Amino acid sequence: MSQKLLITNCRLFNATDDEQTTSILIENGIITQVNPSARCDNVLDAQGRIIAPGFIDVHIQGAGGADILDATPEALKAISRTCARFGTTSFLATTVFKPNRENQHLTLAAQYVNRDLGGANLLGIHLEGPFISLEKKGMVLPQSICPPSLKVLDKIMDIANGHLRMMTIAPESPDSRQIIQRLVNSRIIASFGHSNATYEQTLDGFNAGISHVTHLFNAMPSVHHRSPGPLIAIFQTKHITAQLICDGVHIHPAVLKFAFETLGPKRIIPITDGMQALGLGDGKYLYNGIEYESADGAARYKDGTLIGTALGLNQLLKRFIAFTDCPFDVAIKTVTQNPAGLLGLEDKKGSIAPGKDADLVLLDPDCSVHTTIVAGKIVFPE
Repeated sequence: MSQKLLITNCRLFNATDDEQTTSILIENGIITQVNPSARCDNVLDAQGRIIAPGFIDVHIQGAGGADILDATPEALKAISRTCARFGTTSFLATTVFKPNRENQHLTLAAQYVNRDLGGANLLGIHLEGPFISLEKKGMVLPQSICPPSLKVLDKIMDIANGHLRMMTIAPESPDSRQIIQRLVNSRIIASFGHSNATYEQTLDGFNAGISHVTHLFNAMPSVHHRSPGPLIAIFQTKHITAQLICDGVHIHPAVLKFAFETLGPKRIIPITDGMQALGLGDGKYLYNGIEYESADGAARYKDGTLIGTALGLNQLLKRFIAFTDCPFDVAIKTVTQNPAGLLGLEDKKGSIAPGKDADLVLLDPDCSVHTTIVAGKIVFPE
């Protein structure tokens, strides 16, 4: 039996007329009509709210008191449902690989890709490492870092069972090139990050196949006028896209504005870099067995090292707009259209059109989430 939902009295996020409303008809998880004349018994009245494509978070480690490392279905469900509260309808399970361990968390995450978790859809795995720099490890523990090795990569890919979608890698080791090329040949995104690379080494990594950057500015050298480092290479290389943590803590608001104006709206992808404190209050938590504190949305180890945020993507989007003066409709595209394009899913996700997945979010003007819909099903409020 066909499952239908008709959303009425909604305003498209990119509409030129603020007063104009439309309707969207969903059948079996797919958008079939925009502004339809069709009737449907199952109606959701948006009451004039903004409707946008569901957000896609390509970098989130945990939420709702759970972490990917917990390696339980309950943890994945908690993350999925918490994401939905903040408008996120799809995410990459971002975590680490532990050499010489079973890595059951990766096995489990792979098993739950594209399965119903009660909230946002798990699209695949994003690994930070293990082929990264010890000097720029950030929140990654030393035991989750090792030299570039095709043997280790083969083990990772075997465990991920075809669901590794992105790997953050430092390109400065000569042995990194073969890793990058293997990733690219396997249609896995090679992302620059947690790296101490020079300007030249960064360009070499891009030439090898790196196409993306993990949390721009964080866990990489700063710019120096005699040693430009990776940042200048990133800004100059026009096809490179980059993640941004837009809380105003990981990156100063003025630098966020500079990045937005320099890279342009099509090259940036806001992320949460979310920890299990996301969706919970300030307090002390554990990540990978080490205590950290969440305060005002920022998560830090005791030594002050920033390790992520406790803010939902809609909350970060609101700050991004405030810090950069980015137009609302353009900001929406940075968390929908841009990540969909990065993941090669632009034919299914990231925009509102007939034939696209019915992953949608109803927003108030302040970016607060009223309703989140995944595959045509209302997942928030539950």
